[in-house]
Amino acid sequence: MTSQTTENPESIYDFTVKDAKGNDVDLSIYKGKVLLIINVASKCGMTNSNYTELNQLYEKYKGQGFEILAFPCNQFGEEEPGSNDEISEFVCTRFRSEFPIFDKIEVNGDNASPLYKFLKLGKWGIFGDDIQWNFAKFLVNKDGQVVHRYYPTTSPLSLEYDIKKLLE
Repeated sequence: MTSQTTENPESIYDFTVKDAKGNDVDLSIYKGKVLLIINVASKCGMTNSNYTELNQLYEKYKGQGFEILAFPCNQFGEEEPGSNDEISEFVCTRFRSEFPIFDKIEVNGDNASPLYKFLKLGKWGIFGDDIQWNFAKFLVNKDGQVVHRYYPTTSPLSLEYDIKKLLE
């Protein structure tokens, strides 16, 4: 449950996170891509619709420089209780998702992932600092800067216009 960073990160490319197998992943490998970073859960009422729509977006735009980075989190109603292997199995079997699933993290509080602390730094107005629930979404441009934050209840397909603009 760790992610390291430099002391004053300038973009998400300054972070290294763990994948679901515990291997380090330097997020700079995603330079030049549009990213949707999302905290996910397997047992949430929004799981089916979100994974279904995330898969549709991924299939449509992955060849154009779009990636989805999914971070399991168990902080909301304990709706992601499984191990990384169980989570990956669920996502790959039930939804046939091809986008990367990372190590389970915390997104709020003292133990929040440094990546999520960085994502939440924006001037998000009514959002406040904390993530409200599972499936909060952050859209990141090709330069590694967070440009949009969306509520957990926001349909992934409704982000398509914003994604297409960033891919241009």
